[in-house]
Amino acid sequence: MQPAQYGPISWDRMIRAVEKVRERLDRAVAALEGAGIAYAVAGGNAVAAWVSRIDEAAVRNTQDVDIVLRRADLQRAKTALESVGFVFRHVKSVDMFLDGPNAKARDAIHIIFAGEKVEAAYLNPAPDVTESSHDGPFQIVDLEPLVRMKLTSYRRKDQVHLLDMIGVGLIDESWPARFPAELASRLQSLLDNPDG
Repeated sequence: MQPAQYGPISWDRMIRAVEKVRERLDRAVAALEGAGIAYAVAGGNAVAAWVSRIDEAAVRNTQDVDIVLRRADLQRAKTALESVGFVFRHVKSVDMFLDGPNAKARDAIHIIFAGEKVEAAYLNPAPDVTESSHDGPFQIVDLEPLVRMKLTSYRRKDQVHLLDMIGVGLIDESWPARFPAELASRLQSLLDNPDG
């Protein structure tokens, strides 16, 4: 018997959660492209797009949308995204666009500023929007800068994303040599022990 504080298990709710993220991404991208604003999709959606090129069964869902923008384009992005229902918020040093006035931070577009460090302690800044390609439905961070971003932040979910990319063969033993020593060491440890 389910505890009273939980709702019933619903396949429809699980599917809808995934669809909402995709709809949010599509709506944001259309608004940015319509306004002529350079951007690149990063984070879990970028990882999913890269992984899907090899094995769609290995794609992992993500809760939010991360987009790289140039800081100089933020005001124009506010206008474009607010015109399609997003609400700008600056919370705990993070710029985001909530999907409506009552949305949570998980229901948001999180902005990463091109060429800037996400956190002061990070070794590397985010890539520029030019380090991306548009050979699918949206502009996506290229593979090497995406891996660099994941190695730089290196939270648990970043490690899982890297393992997903290793698991489908996007990253192999030749990759650590592409990065500075600390990032190379992080990647090598995942390559050496992909099962934890």
